[in-house]
Amino acid sequence: MERLAVVILNWNGEGFLRRFLPGVVECSTGEWAPEGCEVAVAVADNGSTDGSVEWLRESYVSTGDRRVRLLTFDRNYGFTGGYNRALADPQLAEFDYYLLLNSDVEVTQGWLGPLVKTLRGDAGIGAAMPKMRGYGRQEGCFEYAGACGGFIDVLGYPFCRGRIFGRVERDEGQYDSAREVFWATGAAMLVRAAVWREFGGLDEAFFAHMEEIDLCWRMWRRGYRVAAVPQAVVHHVGGGALPASSPRKTYLNFRNNLAMLYKNLSLRRFAGVYFVRVGADGLQAAAFLLTGKRAFAGAVWRGHRDFWLRMRRNLDRGTDPAALPPRKVMYRGSVALRFLFGRRTFGDMM
Repeated sequence: MERLAVVILNWNGEGFLRRFLPGVVECSTGEWAPEGCEVAVAVADNGSTDGSVEWLRESYVSTGDRRVRLLTFDRNYGFTGGYNRALADPQLAEFDYYLLLNSDVEVTQGWLGPLVKTLRGDAGIGAAMPKMRGYGRQEGCFEYAGACGGFIDVLGYPFCRGRIFGRVERDEGQYDSAREVFWATGAAMLVRAAVWREFGGLDEAFFAHMEEIDLCWRMWRRGYRVAAVPQAVVHHVGGGALPASSPRKTYLNFRNNLAMLYKNLSLRRFAGVYFVRVGADGLQAAAFLLTGKRAFAGAVWRGHRDFWLRMRRNLDRGTDPAALPPRKVMYRGSVALRFLFGRRTFGDMM
């Protein structure tokens, strides 16, 4: 009997836990657990102060519900540090699979089965993700944070089947085929426990944002592959911990994107990419200034500054990469240029 842990990292998300956790438990365990698989749900609390822990203890721990486990940390260690501590906890040591799940995700009945079947059927796949659709007003459309599988272009800009930059497509079944992708979203990612331990989990220098893309890139470099499995479906609110309207989010995205490129490209290739990115990111900062978003323009500048002055020295590059991932998952051109010239969907882009 294999064992799978659905691990939700929570930080001041009591409202999301009340709304979505009961459904996660019901749709993941018992009759809805994958055949031959025992499933437990663990909530790892990252130092919440909003009553999350009290509600969890009252609703699950004190009732003796063995399906739900509670881990608590003394402070907020970020997405990376929180998950690394959670998955190193003795309570989760004997599991075969980990499903990283955001607290603002609504799952569907039987969602775990296709994901587990994919990893069971191919030992070369290290991680897989479900189709991610929007929740509420965005229902019927793909959701920004992963859509139907993540890709990247030669300059390091991420995009997805179903989402190019801020343009999100309606889900009309156009991407319902399972396939290899460059990255799986950390909002709902199934990973082999052995692979997670082999890579040491997420890079804690990132704190939050882009860390799952870095992990998947490291998998590709060592010969593992990543898959999107649209037969599994979840609905994601998005922006639960840090909304898109936050300059802090912009800062982390720009800083961590550079860190990801520095870690996973050869130094010679990184130098060439960075030369172009200075100009591209400078144009983005200028656009922020022209639209009155001075805090966002400053976030772009601070992202570059802090990458060079503070972050770079803490990054482990390993051996200098000799090659890029396959073309089918890493687009060799510029997504930004093709977007400007009217290629607004994944189908058009690729």
